[in-house]
Amino acid sequence: AALARLVTEAAAEAVASGGRFTLGLSGGSLVAMLARELPPALSAAPGADPSRWLVAFCDERLVPLEDPESTEGAYRVRGGGAGHREGPGGCSSSSQSRPVRP
Repeated sequence: AALARLVTEAAAEAVASGGRFTLGLSGGSLVAMLARELPPALSAAPGADPSRWLVAFCDERLVPLEDPESTEGAYRVRGGGAGHREGPGGCSSSSQSRPVRP
């Protein structure tokens, strides 16, 4: 919960200054942790406005989203904590993340 709280606090600070919050994410155990912990952290920090986030997948593999090795695919399947087929924080892949396509 501490990491999700840190992320949402940093997001709220960036948004409050009139900017975007940029977040780089890796895969592995981080996917499950953020899917579980980010929704309550976002609820507690309404200023973190997920619509102002830009998400990058730092260790994305050049595989289709459906492949179990795809970091972006893993976040989408898990909902990234904010809704089915969305990325972390509710970011949509098309406008708020920079996907890698094989």
